[in-house]
Amino acid sequence: MSDATPPDGAGRRLARNLALYTVARLGLVAVIAAIIIGVGAAVKVSIPLFVALLFALLIAMPLSLLLFKKLRSQVNRDIAAVDAKRRKDRDQLMSRLQGKDEQ
Repeated sequence: MSDATPPDGAGRRLARNLALYTVARLGLVAVIAAIIIGVGAAVKVSIPLFVALLFALLIAMPLSLLLFKKLRSQVNRDIAAVDAKRRKDRDQLMSRLQGKDEQ
């Protein structure tokens, strides 16, 4: 783990970063949909909200990979930290259940 914080807070950090990433992606969809509807209104074309949201979603998916790369990689690091802690805890439990960790 390259993160300086202990893995005990990794679950909480993961939840916070995942929520931020989700809100950022949804915000990007909303902004792109607003741009699509605004451009449609500027050229006097009525674009249904559903169609604008669908196109915005399609545009935002690859765009969010580029725009939110740092946040996405932080979420990936947090997932790895939580997974490593869970794996360590499971291994400790298994060794205690098998009687290998007697003190």
